[in-house]
Amino acid sequence: MSTFELAQPVATERGQAMHQWMAELYPICRSITGDGLRETLGLIGQQIPLEVKGVRSGTQVFDWTINDEWNVRDAYIADLDGHRLVDFRAHNLHLVNYSVPVRDRLSLEELRPHLHTLPEHPDWIPYRTTYYSRSWGFCLPHLRLETLGAGPFDVMIDTSLAPGELNYGELVIPGEEEAEVIISAHVCHPSLANDNLSGIAVATELAKALLAAGHRRYTYRFLFAPGTIGSIAWLSEHPDDWPRVRHGLVLTGLGGAGRLVYKRTRHGSRLIDRAAAHVVDRSGGEIRDYSPYGYDERQYNSVGFDLPVGRLSRTPHGEYPEYHTSADNLDFVTAEELGASYEAVWEIIQILERDRTYRNLSPYGEPQLGKRGLYPTVGGRAANDAVMAMLWTLGYSDGQHSLLHIAEVSALDFNSIDEAVGKLVGAHLLERI
Repeated sequence: MSTFELAQPVATERGQAMHQWMAELYPICRSITGDGLRETLGLIGQQIPLEVKGVRSGTQVFDWTINDEWNVRDAYIADLDGHRLVDFRAHNLHLVNYSVPVRDRLSLEELRPHLHTLPEHPDWIPYRTTYYSRSWGFCLPHLRLETLGAGPFDVMIDTSLAPGELNYGELVIPGEEEAEVIISAHVCHPSLANDNLSGIAVATELAKALLAAGHRRYTYRFLFAPGTIGSIAWLSEHPDDWPRVRHGLVLTGLGGAGRLVYKRTRHGSRLIDRAAAHVVDRSGGEIRDYSPYGYDERQYNSVGFDLPVGRLSRTPHGEYPEYHTSADNLDFVTAEELGASYEAVWEIIQILERDRTYRNLSPYGEPQLGKRGLYPTVGGRAANDAVMAMLWTLGYSDGQHSLLHIAEVSALDFNSIDEAVGKLVGAHLLERI
């Protein structure tokens, strides 16, 4: 076992723990600013030593400006008898996120432009936002809309929009090298489990494991920030840290059913791309080319930063009906999928940590493995995988090709190559460059 490796709990047990913690986070009304965001970061901080930072409203961060802080106390649509027909307290998706304050009495005709439904899924509540436009609205099941009647209705939105701050959480775990791996998860969505409580849970669990690891090659920076504006704010405030980022992953949508999907960096051939492809391909997942739409990977990869950050998902955004609806709830994500997603991320990190370059110390012909106890004593049969891993490793250890390259050309698992290295180094047939 590598000095970096840890004995990991069974995937399902870890997944169950993550799912239980997600249930604690689920009811919170999060946004890109405000009390719900801070509460969420505070709960993450109970799991790992997170440093919460703030950027004041009105601060210019590249082409963006930090918004006024938004907080919500209550919101509803009621009939004239006071019965709440649409109630924020029943589900926080009922209120369009960042709605301005409203107190009015409106007919259905007047109210209708401010109502959002999903006729194709009449039982579900959609998730809608109005971050950068001073507006308001409610989201409700289409079946509820059809029963409202003509009104009038009392409409009340008790929110505040005032100068405050945008918050994000950061944890830096030092390693042997200053070169960094950045792990990023967005924390701005309200009661949506897959998008992105699953990413928050997997990132937090990974941070706990790395904190417990006895040895780390890289420095790890975990960023829990509101989508888009949060990563842009971090990038704006940390120009000295950009050059240290060698690899990165955006984690999102890791709890729903479906195969793993890795989205490459803009260049498409960075080490993180190859490490993730090695893991995802072997799991039966899918590798996709970069596109400038999605989550915060598009901020890190933009041409001014050009950071090697890919994205790992299980159910990519917009590709499952439950996306951005009340159906993305705790029943939609499973402990099994969460655990399997965590294991995939851990395997990718293992490759980054253990990928090295070696030199064959017996390069003139194939060394005799048998006299070193590395070859079966009875010949005449095809070489087994362990022997093939040693032969492939010896065949490409010219001081230029890394272990991941050898795993790629041999179609063997990276762990098999890494195990072969241990045997060959012990037999004085390899030395690390």
